[in-house]
Amino acid sequence: MTMNALRVLSTLAVKGAVPALAVRYATENDARIDADFAPTLALLDRLRGGEPADVVILTREGLDELANDGSVVRATCVDLARSFVGIAVKAGQPHPDITSEATLRAALLAARSVAYSRLGASGILFAQLIERMGIAAEINARATIIPQGFTAERLVTGEADLAVQQISELKQVAGIEVVGPIPHELQTPAVFSAGRMAASAKAAAADRLLAFLASPEVAPVLRDCGLEP
Repeated sequence: MTMNALRVLSTLAVKGAVPALAVRYATENDARIDADFAPTLALLDRLRGGEPADVVILTREGLDELANDGSVVRATCVDLARSFVGIAVKAGQPHPDITSEATLRAALLAARSVAYSRLGASGILFAQLIERMGIAAEINARATIIPQGFTAERLVTGEADLAVQQISELKQVAGIEVVGPIPHELQTPAVFSAGRMAASAKAAAADRLLAFLASPEVAPVLRDCGLEP
């Protein structure tokens, strides 16, 4: 890590967008972005354990938690994008109807296995959703639950018929097709936000990066990755 590198800890949901943005930012600002990606809950544990970072990109709730305890400078916090949880199938497989609660329920029950993540915001939402729909026991009896990472990889390996995750995360796996979002009335979109760590020794550079991430020029890259600026 060089002196002009900024350490960024980021949620997996924006992993598709960050590499392209990092290249653009580095070219314009002569500052390298050293990014590491994990689910928000895992990142919060690492940050509480003292792992250093200049900028963090987390769910809004996660960022607020850090701002509340003073770890993140609240005045630097910016909302970057929102994302809906969606469902994917292996490329070439039929797309089930998931446009209503009834058809989604039928599609989930018909699947040999549904892949979802234990730690991510999408996995938490899905676990609550199937509980509310009264099908948790049936789905979980044959679900492919991963601790973290990309659930759609389990479609490619044949372990699951359906994968559930933020659409921006599903789109990062080759060989799959996104069917669409879980009906909007059944979910609250996750908002992903960024802020500067109070302990960062590179405050000015971190604030420049945050201004860049929140700028209109970044919006098309976010959209391409399945995020809504």
